[in-house]
Amino acid sequence: MGIMLKKPENVPGSAAPAIIIGLFVAFGGILFGYDTGTIGGILAMPYWRNTFSTGYINLKDNKPDVSPSQSSEIVSLLSAGTFFGALGAAPMADLLGRRLGMIASTGVFTAGVIMQTAATAIPLFVAGRFFAGFGVGLISAIIPLYQSETAPKWIRGAVVGCYQLAITIGLLIAAIVDNATKDRNDTGSYRIPIAVQFAWAIIMVVGMLILPETPRYFIKVGKHENAAKALSRLRRLDVDHPALIEELAEIQANHEYELSLGKSTYIECFKGTIGKRLATGCLLQSLQQLTGVNFIFYYGTSFFSNSGINNSFIVTVITNVVNVCSTFPGLYLVEKWGRRPLLLFGAIGMFVCQYIVASVNTALPDSQVANKVLIAFVCFYIYFFASSWGPVAWVVTGELFPLKSRAKCLSMTTASNWLLNWAIAYSTPYMVNGGKGNANLQGKVFFVWGGFCLICAFFVWGLIYETKGLSLEQVDELYGKCSKAWKSKGFRPTLSFAEVQEVRGSVSGRHASLADIEADVGRKRSVAQIERGGMVGGEKAAYEV
Repeated sequence: MGIMLKKPENVPGSAAPAIIIGLFVAFGGILFGYDTGTIGGILAMPYWRNTFSTGYINLKDNKPDVSPSQSSEIVSLLSAGTFFGALGAAPMADLLGRRLGMIASTGVFTAGVIMQTAATAIPLFVAGRFFAGFGVGLISAIIPLYQSETAPKWIRGAVVGCYQLAITIGLLIAAIVDNATKDRNDTGSYRIPIAVQFAWAIIMVVGMLILPETPRYFIKVGKHENAAKALSRLRRLDVDHPALIEELAEIQANHEYELSLGKSTYIECFKGTIGKRLATGCLLQSLQQLTGVNFIFYYGTSFFSNSGINNSFIVTVITNVVNVCSTFPGLYLVEKWGRRPLLLFGAIGMFVCQYIVASVNTALPDSQVANKVLIAFVCFYIYFFASSWGPVAWVVTGELFPLKSRAKCLSMTTASNWLLNWAIAYSTPYMVNGGKGNANLQGKVFFVWGGFCLICAFFVWGLIYETKGLSLEQVDELYGKCSKAWKSKGFRPTLSFAEVQEVRGSVSGRHASLADIEADVGRKRSVAQIERGGMVGGEKAAYEV
C-alpha cells in the first residue's frame, strides 16, 4: 500500500469534479466556525463590554461587563438556534433538495448576522445569535449530507472531513479578526468581526447556484434521468457509460430494498438497524462536544485571561492555528488508517492531555509553570481532537444511514451535537467562574472533559463500525450482516442490491434477512457458473468432433 491517496485503477471516469465540488461545499464550515469562534473574542472586548453591560462589574478588573448569566445566554442562544435548525434540515433537504436547502439556510443565517451587526443592546444581539444559529444548524446538517452523497467512496472520508477543516479555518479567521479589532474604541470593534460573515454567505450562495444536485436525491424523488445527468457530471462519464448505469442501478436497488423494509418516517428511524445507527450517530456527535473542545473556542480568551496569561488573544490565535494544522493529518489518516483506529487514538490522546492539565493546575494554582503547562497541553489536546474526533465524527455520521432516512437521521445526529454544544456553552461560566452559585472549578474542569474522553474510547470500541472504502449502499450490507462493531474491520461486501432485489422478488425472499438472501444469491451464481461451464464444455466437445 502506497502512502498517497490514489483513485483505484478499476474505477472509470474522473473523481476530480466530485472532489472539487465536495471541497467547495465544505466552505460552509467557515460560516459555522467563524460564527462560533468570533463570540469568545467579542465578549472580552472593552468597548463591547462597556456598551452591552447592564451594570455588572467584573471583579477581575473592576470594569463593566455582562454577568455570567448574560454571557451564558449570549453564547448558548446560538447553540439553541443551531439545535432547532439541525432538526429543520431534514424536511428542508427532502423538500427543496440538498442544493437549494443550503441556499435557503444561508439566507436564514444572513438575517441573524444583520441583527447582530445592528445591535447596541443585549435583546437584539441575542435574537440575531438565535437566527444565525438556526441558519448554521441547517447548514451543518445539509453539508455532510451533500458531500457524502456526491463523493467517491475511496476518498469520501477525506472530502467530508474537509468540512471540519473549514470549521477550524473559520475559527482561526475569527480569532485573527477579533485580535485586529479588539482595541478599537467604537462599534467597529465588534461590528467588523460580525459583518465579515456577509462575505462568507455571498460566496456560499453564488457557488451553490452553479453546483449540481446530488444524484441520490434525484433517485429518492423518482427523477432517474436527472440523477443520471448529475452523476455524469460528478464522474465525468457519459450517461450511457456501463459503469455509470451500474452505479445508478445499485443506488436505485438499494433505495427500493430499504423502502421494502419500512416507510421513510421518523418512527422508522428508531427501528431495527437504522435505530442502532441513529443511536451510534447521536452518541458520537454528543461525545464530540463532551470532549470539551468548544470550552476552549467559546471561552478560551476569557479563561486564559482569568488564568493569569497576559495576552490571551494571542494564545487563542495560537490554539486556532494548531487546530487548523492538526486537521490535515486527520484527512489523510481517515482513509489510510480507518475510522475506528483514528477515533480510538484521538480519545486516548485527549484523555491524557486533559488529565495532565487538570492535575498540574490543581497542584500548582496561580503558577507560571501551570500556565505554561496549560497552554502546551491544550495545544496537544487540540492536535488529538482536530486529527480525529473533529473531522471523523462528521465522516461517520454522513455514512451511517440509508437514502430513505439519511436526511432525517443526519439532522437528528447533528441536533445532538448542537444540544450538547448548547448545554456546555450555557453551563461553562457556572462551572468555571467563582462567585455565589458557581462551582469555581477553574482548571479542574479539565478533569470533567478528560473523563468523557475516556468514555469516548470505550464507545468507539463497542459501537463504531469500520466503513473505510465502502459505498453508502455497502454500509447497509455491513450493518445487515455484521452484528459486532469490533468485527467490522474484516468485512468485505459480497452482494449487489440489484441481485438482492431479484431474490426478494420471489415469495420466499420478501421477508428474508440479508444473510438468507446472500445464500440464495450464492446458489444462483453457482448455478449460472455451472451452466456457463457446461456450455463451454459442450462447445469444446463439438469442436473436437
